[in-house]
Amino acid sequence: MAGEDVPAGEGLPAAGEGVAAGEAAEAVEAVFREERGLLLASLTRRFGDLDLAEEVTSEAIEAALRHWPAEGVPARPGAWLLTTARRKAVDRLRRDQAYAARLAVLQADAERAEAVAPAADAGSASDPGLGELPDERLQLFFTCTHPALAAEDRTALTLRCLAGLTTPEVARAFLVPTATMAQRIVRAKKKIREARIPFRVPGPDELPDRLPGVLQVVYSVFTEGYAASSGPRLQRLDLAGEAVRLARILRRLLPAERETAGLLALLLLVHARRDARTGPEGEPVLLEEQDRGRWDRAMIEEGRDLVVRALTGGPAGPYGVQAAIAALHDEAADVESTDWAQIVALYDVLLALTPSPVVAVNRAVAVAMRDGPGAGLALLDALAGEPRLRAYAPYAVARGDLLTRLGREGEAAVAYREALEAAGTEPERAALRRKLGE
Repeated sequence: MAGEDVPAGEGLPAAGEGVAAGEAAEAVEAVFREERGLLLASLTRRFGDLDLAEEVTSEAIEAALRHWPAEGVPARPGAWLLTTARRKAVDRLRRDQAYAARLAVLQADAERAEAVAPAADAGSASDPGLGELPDERLQLFFTCTHPALAAEDRTALTLRCLAGLTTPEVARAFLVPTATMAQRIVRAKKKIREARIPFRVPGPDELPDRLPGVLQVVYSVFTEGYAASSGPRLQRLDLAGEAVRLARILRRLLPAERETAGLLALLLLVHARRDARTGPEGEPVLLEEQDRGRWDRAMIEEGRDLVVRALTGGPAGPYGVQAAIAALHDEAADVESTDWAQIVALYDVLLALTPSPVVAVNRAVAVAMRDGPGAGLALLDALAGEPRLRAYAPYAVARGDLLTRLGREGEAAVAYREALEAAGTEPERAALRRKLGE
């Protein structure tokens, strides 16, 4: 077996201790979901080619589905997959000399770039440099935010290949069709190949241009964890928790960057509500109906302290502003006592920093809480021509809620049906069906 396509010595059960095919498939799916990004990051860093890393990762998964039902799930399944994928990559390079030659050129480019980088700056005590990043996935987040790639393309590529989101999930983050997103990802990979962009950790002088892209990726990973784009669950707590972990690393490595504090604060203040956001059957629980006693107060306090740091020392960045909004929600005893006027003012600042239809929807809801449902509905209706909101379920849900509060139940039903068509998870669809039934 060791001479075949699977690793030896990785804790497989003895012969005869096999598991059912269904159990093995579930184990492969769980490991793949949790460790796919780490696998791709390690393989890409080793071989310098993202396409090769994706292909041998898929082949390793296929090997697991063949071997695990008969031989048992390894004690360290992630290590088993990584070893298998590495062997398959080496075998492929041995067979394909042209492929190996192209990767050798990429590797030489990367080594030259590393040699030119100022070693003193990278290793100084005051700035640990990105060479000290303790997480291979985070290293490649920085690598894939190369300025030669278009901003949207590099963020899409990193989310798809390294953060482990599917192409439809990435498309949802950008509010574009899945086909459009698939083209962006292909375009980014082609650019990396043709421009011979090296997979290396950037130097300190390159950081300012790349940090915003990395923050966006971590935030988008958290967003998918907070509200899944598809599947049987509203939340994907594994993704949300991973985003918090990466944000903590960024904050620790780059304490002088206020937006790292802002991002971590935002994630903590929102993630603190995770236990109250769903009911016993996994159904969504609206903010005004949540049991605030179930919110994580230690996480909220940590987030509030970070908000102060993010807003001190100059104009606030978008993550700091969003964190301040989240803090106002978390500090309030209930929806009625929330400082909606301050929240609207902060949304005004956020719209100026990052004009976005999603921000405009959230601002309209805040205006409705401050000035009444009619005022909020007028703002939402003004966004009706925005194409990116056509498949954005929260927009239709917000309209349905405000129309219901205004007693316009027929129009509310239409809005909820639109939301039902756009909803991605079963808990959301079930909640909307109940609303329509009412």
